[in-house]
Amino acid sequence: MALGLLRRRRSWSAADATPGFSVPLPAGAGAYGCEVVDPMGQPMSGADVRVTALDSHRVTARGTADPYGRFMATLPPGSYSVMVSAEGLTPARKNVDIVAGVVLPPEHIALLPARQLQLPSPGTWLFDPPHTAIRFIAKHVGMAHVHGRFTRFDGGIRIAPDMADSQVSVRIDASSITTGNRTRDSHLRSADFLDVEHYPYIDFVSTRFVYRGGSKWTLHGTLTMHGTSRSVGLDTTYLGTVNGGYDQELRCAALAKAELHREDFTLNWRSMLARGIAVVGPTVQLELDVQAMYRTPETPTPPE
Repeated sequence: MALGLLRRRRSWSAADATPGFSVPLPAGAGAYGCEVVDPMGQPMSGADVRVTALDSHRVTARGTADPYGRFMATLPPGSYSVMVSAEGLTPARKNVDIVAGVVLPPEHIALLPARQLQLPSPGTWLFDPPHTAIRFIAKHVGMAHVHGRFTRFDGGIRIAPDMADSQVSVRIDASSITTGNRTRDSHLRSADFLDVEHYPYIDFVSTRFVYRGGSKWTLHGTLTMHGTSRSVGLDTTYLGTVNGGYDQELRCAALAKAELHREDFTLNWRSMLARGIAVVGPTVQLELDVQAMYRTPETPTPPE
């Protein structure tokens, strides 16, 4: 046990920058490594590490820390931003310059407890469409991903005095789907997919909020699409409240994600493949980037 802890906490050398083994650098590449620890100083297994090129803002490398809290990446020369995050902890950001042929000494990164964000005030908060996006990513069968969004929607959040009792409702105009390809968009609106003539709206109504720690929540609710209703869970990150925008109104913000299976909503991709229709794959990643404006205070329930 003691020997294992010593091995876990020992420092790396440049020659040992790759966890557990040494790999020669590719020609013209450099290497970056870090060791992530939690607020108690223990290795942070599973921490998410994202390396972004500062010139192009593109994610160049991404992965998770190993059981010893270590992460290593070989990178082209250049300047990068390294973001390290884990649920319930405050993300850490570092800038690093990569030089060809150089293995940087591993960086010690300690994640601190997340600052508890103040929850929105009880009352009604309405989505602000210019600052809200409903996006999706679908795998194009045998090819790259298809990115799309819905441009017309409305919704709101009723924040209860007990956050767990709060409710969210969203109504999306299904015909507003757009992927940047007019032919594909027309097909997605057709009876093969959304069938907007018969099912003009996609609705989500939450049933309960479940706290996951830090700024994480899960919104359980019912999604109705294509005439079919299914229970779904939205993995949600609360981003806080602020007085912002040109109108300086009080706003709250959140990011919510879910994976949907098209067959759950009777969008039968297998039959379409049999007919030679290969547009998108069987799963769709849904993302809601929401800003909502405060409208009315919570009305207390009168006593019986």
